[in-house]
Amino acid sequence: MNAPDAQDFLDLDSQLDDAERDIAATARGFAARRLAPHVADWFDAGTIPEPRALAREFGELGVFGMHLAGYGCSDAGDVAYGLVCRELEAVDSGVRSFVSVQGSLAMGAIHRFGSEEQKQEWLPAMASGSLLGCFGLTEPDSGSDPGSMRTRARREGSDWVLDGTKMWITNGSVADVAVIWARTDSGVRGFAVPTSSPGFTAREIPRKLSLRASITAEITLDGVRLPAEAALPGAEGLGAPLSCLNEARFGIVWGVVGAARSCLLAALEYAKTREQFGRPIGAFQLTQRKLADMVLDVNHAGMTALRIGRLKEAGACHHSHVSLGKLGNVRAAQRVASAARSIHGANGITLDYPVLRHMLNLETVATYEGTEEVHALNLGATLTGHPAFR
Repeated sequence: MNAPDAQDFLDLDSQLDDAERDIAATARGFAARRLAPHVADWFDAGTIPEPRALAREFGELGVFGMHLAGYGCSDAGDVAYGLVCRELEAVDSGVRSFVSVQGSLAMGAIHRFGSEEQKQEWLPAMASGSLLGCFGLTEPDSGSDPGSMRTRARREGSDWVLDGTKMWITNGSVADVAVIWARTDSGVRGFAVPTSSPGFTAREIPRKLSLRASITAEITLDGVRLPAEAALPGAEGLGAPLSCLNEARFGIVWGVVGAARSCLLAALEYAKTREQFGRPIGAFQLTQRKLADMVLDVNHAGMTALRIGRLKEAGACHHSHVSLGKLGNVRAAQRVASAARSIHGANGITLDYPVLRHMLNLETVATYEGTEEVHALNLGATLTGHPAFR
């Protein structure tokens, strides 16, 4: 019997069907060929150069909205989408975020809550990568508590007029359409806002130390006037944007497995080739203990992601399942990245190796789409029946 493969120690890929394995292999090949050779430079530069060209390539690959049905989307399944997130985040969290914000947040909101006219207008072009979208919920003073948002939408005749500020918006400065959430007299509503609308401005946020291979913006809405049909008719109440976030969190549950796997494989290769005291550092007990803990975390996270994916496909995935996955898998990936950095020693702080880049990115991933504290409270509320958010 052969020894287990370090890349998939528990042979979880054997639990996939042929189509899922093919999709994962295609995504991994694209990531290795098109993304991995450049991502360290993108991280160093603090941006993704030519995001529209990259978007068109992702569109040709068929990953935008791939878990959605119709309108140019392939309805490939939740696990297939998760596998793509895994392979993209194995390269960089910023690249996976580029795809998941487009497909799960912006497209997902329009697909779920939009009118037929809105779906026809936006979704096919977004699926092809011809148009980019973003999702505006977070504000400068409204993060974990989105119900405290200050962005307002008021009626003037049949039109809507939006005023407010959104913060930490991935793809915000390159998007063609922004799904904006605003408070109205009747509660929270969602709007499909063309970014060419007068009064809409987006400023890229500089000086980030994490998720640098990503475009992050602050959006300002200054009297943005929209026709009545810009409102998403099915998006009423705070539950609407939160349901979209749950879709994006599912991508994170899978994505961080890829980041952790990348760190494990980099550390293993380094431990086998780096010699100190006359032998590879992988021959020392302390290093082997670190590697053993890392392979545990990577495979436990992979099992969690696959189980939640199957629950989701069966229509049996509760939002707290996703919270469990996001909380546990991000923690695991952070442990793996930290251990990998220590195995690399001083070399681990450079962009010649992926480990510190992943480690820094995971600080952001631990925060967005719900902080560790929010997901812990979500689990606590599910277990006890007593919400403790306030």
